Amino acid sequence: MSVLCNNSLTAAAEPTKPQGTSFFTESFEDARLLQRGWYDGDQFTIGAKDAYAGSGCIEFRWQDRGTTPANSVGMRRIFEPTETVHLRFHMRLSKGLGWTGRGYHPHLIQFMTTENDQWRGPAASHLTVYVEPWDGRLRLAAQDIQNKDQPHGLTQGPLRGGYNAQMFDSAEALFTDEQWHCIKAMFQLNKLDLKADKPNPDGIVRAWFDGKLVVDRTNVVLRSTDFPKMRFNQFLLKPYFGPGQLPHAQTLWIDELAVGAEAHWF
Repeated sequence: MSVLCNNSLTAAAEPTKPQGTSFFTESFEDARLLQRGWYDGDQFTIGAKDAYAGSGCIEFRWQDRGTTPANSVGMRRIFEPTETVHLRFHMRLSKGLGWTGRGYHPHLIQFMTTENDQWRGPAASHLTVYVEPWDGRLRLAAQDIQNKDQPHGLTQGPLRGGYNAQMFDSAEALFTDEQWHCIKAMFQLNKLDLKADKPNPDGIVRAWFDGKLVVDRTNVVLRSTDFPKMRFNQFLLKPYFGPGQLPHAQTLWIDELAVGAEAHWF
């Protein structure tokens, strides 16, 4: 059954030693998320029988032709600013989950930075990075369309129909069943050569699927010298299909989520 409640690395090998501390963890044992530092949401469905671990997990269920889930809304958390962020969570997709047939969506998880406030939408920011399933693959991505009028302009490529993006996909389709899978990801901001007024191409983007490294890029530019104080400090869990793109009613579940600055606490 489900319970509905309304409330007012950087080594390439997979990190395996659960040492140290994280910025926050969330097991979704109950729907009292606002009491644990989450905000920007007030309705959450906890799946009492579907959990990966413990007594609950969060459930996002779309109705046919929906864009946002009908039962749980998206949410955010602020954490300590950091140039490197690591993420771990477990996810399960309903049987026969359908994709959009397009080169974008669904969106799932984003990180934003200190260059935007805690309410800024993720689509038009100084930097938003993404972790999401796409066409069966695990995708990491970045966009920064708010920088189009900055002195050094966009870092994530030219605008294309109102958005820009770098995309980093697993080579193979990974989400091919209805089982629980462990997803880990990390983003590290590139360094800046302030004397030469240019970014160094040394940002890192990595992802693991059930312990296997499936995305590994160490030459990424995520920021320019327009933002020397940029740090990651905001986590968003906001599942979303673009209007008219959902092929049929479907559900996903997330459990045992954690965010931290170092790999060794995984």
